[in-house]
Amino acid sequence: MPETLNSASQGKPRVRFAPSPTGFLHVGSARTFIFNWLYARRNGGTMILRLDDTDVERNTDASVNSIFEGLQWLGLSWDEEYKQSERGELHRQMAETIFQKGLAYRDFTPAHTGGSERSGAQGTWLFNPGMRELSRAESDRRAAAGEPFALRFRVPREGGQIVRFTDAVYGEQMKAAADIEDFALLRSDGMPTYHLASCADDADLCISHIIRGQDHLSNTYKHVLIFEAAGFMPPQFAHLPLLVAPDGTKLSKRRHGPIVSVTTYRDAGFLPEAFINFLCLLGWSPKNDREQMSLPELIDAFSLEGINRANAVVNFKEPDVGRPLLPANSLPEDTFDPKAIWLNAEHIRGLSIEDLSQRLLPIVREAGFYVTPEKMLRITPLIRERIKLLRDVLTAADFLFVDQLPPYDPAELIPQKGDAAMAKRVLEKAKVVLANVEFKHDPLDQTLRSAAQELGIKAGQMFQPIRVAVCGRKNAPPLFETLEVLGRETTLARIEQAISRSAK
Repeated sequence: MPETLNSASQGKPRVRFAPSPTGFLHVGSARTFIFNWLYARRNGGTMILRLDDTDVERNTDASVNSIFEGLQWLGLSWDEEYKQSERGELHRQMAETIFQKGLAYRDFTPAHTGGSERSGAQGTWLFNPGMRELSRAESDRRAAAGEPFALRFRVPREGGQIVRFTDAVYGEQMKAAADIEDFALLRSDGMPTYHLASCADDADLCISHIIRGQDHLSNTYKHVLIFEAAGFMPPQFAHLPLLVAPDGTKLSKRRHGPIVSVTTYRDAGFLPEAFINFLCLLGWSPKNDREQMSLPELIDAFSLEGINRANAVVNFKEPDVGRPLLPANSLPEDTFDPKAIWLNAEHIRGLSIEDLSQRLLPIVREAGFYVTPEKMLRITPLIRERIKLLRDVLTAADFLFVDQLPPYDPAELIPQKGDAAMAKRVLEKAKVVLANVEFKHDPLDQTLRSAAQELGIKAGQMFQPIRVAVCGRKNAPPLFETLEVLGRETTLARIEQAISRSAK
């Protein structure tokens, strides 16, 4: 009886995320990792990270670093870690086991051309009869002579055998074995193929559930054959719907550029918990159709039954054809999926002032502004409702970080239904009354409203010239809280500068 890989009967599933380090961490790969992680945590199981790095020609250190950089930003830990490149002997042992059972054969002509007698119903290459029917003695002789060969799986072609499995998302799947090609287990250089290495590692690590992209669905027939040939019961498979661009095409690193890289979202100012929330809603939905969810809520609600079959659209703004792709750190806000932006804003508003302040401070300092933690803590309440991405702090609160405001149009100082003379009177009055008032919300409010009455103007006409004078623009955080943070010295200096500008 085949050995089982599935330990879910003990209530402790083992799941794995197995990225191939051939580029940056893709949003689709990140979603796969998140779904595996949620399933493991929801069911008290084990989360395994395994780098499928046997493709030595395409793997790079930069890609490995990018994967870990993205995963570390997400903040989701794993329990065990492996490198497939360090497990080659295990892969070859499984290949030898299958070969000794007569379920694989040496192919001394791996670079086949695919003649008509080897073609399937769709004109696809299935096997090389000369190699498949080669006697064991002849095969051993040629191998002993040093002739290179690929080791191919001997797919059963008699008796109408059907390869079948039940996918947790797509249901019952079946395919005639006769329509599956004799796929390679070992290449002619002795290196294991993806199919062999993946199955050998899954068997050795007792993986109970394989949750991966729908583009691997067709590979699963081959993997079922490998597991059974090696004496293992296949794990439970669950394939995720693909992530597609607004035009329906599969997300592509080459075509869509930085927008499909996890670190782009980090650099743009997304919260990791908001990004996780967003990715979860691409192809999965909780039973009550909630959208904004915390990590504990996602763990509590996640199930394979909630995964959809339809591809999920990431509604980012497509890059213009023929125009160069923008760097990841300069993508405008409207490039991203509006739901991702909305979720991020909602998660920002859900943070405590202390937490948000700690996340904003490194961004401000990296931009070249030295701001103390104490000052950042005072600034944060002014902008929490005004930012959607963390990096928005650089535009929402820039006037609070600089000693001198950049030039602005003096006409901005003119209040509604007023003129330049009114603006000047307001500023001169403010300069006098603010010189002695306590810089706290209520005293500032009372003093400036009283000054407006003395000038015979509306409060709004009093506030606008002051707001523009101290912020450099009309659209700014609440005035009195802003004045508190700026302090008396800076406020008066900026009002003096505004008076000089209004006189020109």
